[in-house]
Amino acid sequence: MSERSEPSVQVGWQAFSREGHLLGRVDAVFADYLLVRTASLLPVDLYVPVDGIIAAQGGRVILAVFGHEAYDRWHRPLKHAPHA
Repeated sequence: MSERSEPSVQVGWQAFSREGHLLGRVDAVFADYLLVRTASLLPVDLYVPVDGIIAAQGGRVILAVFGHEAYDRWHRPLKHAPHA
């Protein structure tokens, strides 16, 4: 049993890039990743691994990437992510 200190993120929280731009909202929370739906005219799902989170509190999640990197890194489902 591993003991990692993971942020306690809730569905509905806003997700921001490391420079503070709103990326979207958390649609689901899984054991090893968050599903973030982008806040754009044509929403995209981002599959953000837990290690991609810098901080989480007060309804805000700060991610470890700049806004322009988020889609390139996380727009596809993680290959080994459990749905627990």
